[in-house]
Amino acid sequence: MNTPGHSSALPTPTSLRGSALAAVARGEPLVVMTTLAGCPYCDLVRNHHLLPMLRQGQLHAVQLDVRDRTSNLQGFDGSMTTPAEQAKAWKARFAPTVLFLGAKGEELAERLVGVAVPDFYGEYLDARLQQARARLR
Repeated sequence: MNTPGHSSALPTPTSLRGSALAAVARGEPLVVMTTLAGCPYCDLVRNHHLLPMLRQGQLHAVQLDVRDRTSNLQGFDGSMTTPAEQAKAWKARFAPTVLFLGAKGEELAERLVGVAVPDFYGEYLDARLQQARARLR
């Protein structure tokens, strides 16, 4: 399914703090999508919204697999966790959940949970990004 050099996945961070600091340095929130293998709504959000915007340099986005209990992930406080435990700590029970985070892990805009109306998802995403960017300034 993945063609060489053209991945259909967002980057997976090893450090949320590091990813957030890199995003904030560019004046952007860190956009985190929780995902699940085989989730068609996750694929829709990733492939039709987040990946194109990431490739065009319009946002800084990463993904966390809500079932990944083995990968090491540095949290915002510097402690080590796993993607599954981090998603649980955020109470991100549904995939996809898209969060808009600042340098310390604070939510800068209301999270997007699931895909209620696919036709309007891009507008909801843009509105949340604008709100998060405004709160960063």
